Amino acid sequence: MDDLSGKLLDDLLGTSGTSGYESAVQQVVRDFLAPFAAKITTDLHGNVIGWLNPAAPHRILIDAHCDQIGLIVSYIDDSGYLYVQPVGGWDPQQLVGQQVTVHTANGPVPGVISRKAIHLLEDSERNQVVKLQDLWIDIGAANSAEAKERVRVGDSATLRLGYTMLLNGRIAGPAMDDRVGLWVALESFRRAAAAKPQCAIVVVSAVQEEIGLRGAKTAAYSVDPHVGIALEVTHATDCPTVDKRQQGELKIGLGPVVFRGPNMNAKVFAALESSAAACGAKMQIAACGRAAPNNSNVIQTSRAGVATGLISIPNRYMHSGVELVSLDDLESAAKLLSHFLIHTPLDADWTP
Repeated sequence: MDDLSGKLLDDLLGTSGTSGYESAVQQVVRDFLAPFAAKITTDLHGNVIGWLNPAAPHRILIDAHCDQIGLIVSYIDDSGYLYVQPVGGWDPQQLVGQQVTVHTANGPVPGVISRKAIHLLEDSERNQVVKLQDLWIDIGAANSAEAKERVRVGDSATLRLGYTMLLNGRIAGPAMDDRVGLWVALESFRRAAAAKPQCAIVVVSAVQEEIGLRGAKTAAYSVDPHVGIALEVTHATDCPTVDKRQQGELKIGLGPVVFRGPNMNAKVFAALESSAAACGAKMQIAACGRAAPNNSNVIQTSRAGVATGLISIPNRYMHSGVELVSLDDLESAAKLLSHFLIHTPLDADWTP
């Protein structure tokens, strides 16, 4: 990574953006796109949309969602402890003992997610799976009044952001889903801009994927693309206890995963595979026999239909505070996708 792309990754992984509360991370997106995009818009839903060659007759949409799973404050008790609801799909056991940030109108408030110490748990409690309603956030407040001076019901909270560098160019932390996909989308857009592609290239930083693919649905309708590529993460299966028989054999560091199946256009898949071969990018293949549980789903069925592809970054421990990905896979994905964007001709026909 050069300095600009490295800073982009740091900014994306260090900025909050729980579903419905994406304004801070969307400003990161706008700032990055400003030197390259012919125009940048933000719609009423909150999607940020950047354009290259907006007048070109063939439009390629590249989509990644900027939102992350998080929490929302629902109650502040008399002692100043915060109780929360989930935003997106959490395993509550992942939350015990985590450091968090509550994002308020007056700035970030640090806290910790807590429960009774193990010494104080009854036997029946020790043998039960923890429930979110039995956890609380402790911000150190002395009482309810002090907590309410700093935090309001409806404020969002995230696990403490940032990442840890591991061996072999691997990084771990929260919000890899889908900030690494967003990095690939934005970096590919930058590389395509430098090469002056024929087609209109439209990058969408979509909101609210984690609560129902909402931003991609409205953005795809407004852009009305001919072809759409969704950038996502997918489950890496190269760790203990994961069943490869259904998920496939998908390994960290062997390149992004390009999907085949009824949600994907066969010609788009073939073009992505050809791009990988032409530019020397690593690539893995996986099957998806249903409507995918990500933005490719709603892109495909927008308006009269969109020829759709799906590129995903292998991710261990998804929806946790230690999601793990390979920087090599990010680079391979950007290399593959930018080649596809640059070399797709105006007369491309995606009709099956």
